[in-house]
Amino acid sequence: MENRKIVSRSEWLEAHAALLSKEKELTRAHDRLAAERRRAPMMKVEKTYEFDGPDGKTDLPGLFGGRKQLIVYHHMLKPADPAPCVGCGMVGDQIPHLAHLHARDTALVFVSRAPVNEIEAFRRRMGWQMPWFSTMDDFNADFDVPRYFGLNVFYRDGGNIYRTYFTTGRGVETLGTVWTFLDLTPLGRQETWEDSPEGTPQTEPYNWWRLHDEYGKRQPNS
Repeated sequence: MENRKIVSRSEWLEAHAALLSKEKELTRAHDRLAAERRRAPMMKVEKTYEFDGPDGKTDLPGLFGGRKQLIVYHHMLKPADPAPCVGCGMVGDQIPHLAHLHARDTALVFVSRAPVNEIEAFRRRMGWQMPWFSTMDDFNADFDVPRYFGLNVFYRDGGNIYRTYFTTGRGVETLGTVWTFLDLTPLGRQETWEDSPEGTPQTEPYNWWRLHDEYGKRQPNS
């Protein structure tokens, strides 16, 4: 590779330490930003929306699957789409195993303005596990995705649902791990080291982690 300096081991370690220091500061900055998200204002959802899935019709509360938090990715799939969006395809390929999000009381679904049978065919083609629903009413437009793609986060408190976060464009580039998705939610990772509002449920780091097929089967460290 041109323009890359060749150095001794000691020089390499010195340069790497300087770079690592900047990376650690970026990590801490991400933590501070996630803490700010957890304190951001919420917007109550007042309208009713309808979605069509492989098991039939449902509403916005139904997308939560009984959980407190919901992450919705608005995929650009269109009816009879001859060339599904490759960018949205990249996002779909990077979705983590949903069992880890479910363990933190968080659901993740895709929605598109396409017929559910076409959605299901494309989902199977891609080998994706996430629930994917057809939305044909004002849901996309009401939550700032009238065209293209975007990601919304919702929180359910009893019978009320609130919008808590939105991003689009390059805001979705860093997503793909359990951690980056949970950092967008009002409850966060729910670990004791996080700077979260009082009353946020939290457990010790690592103790809730499982192999994805072992959640609910064994206790921590057993």
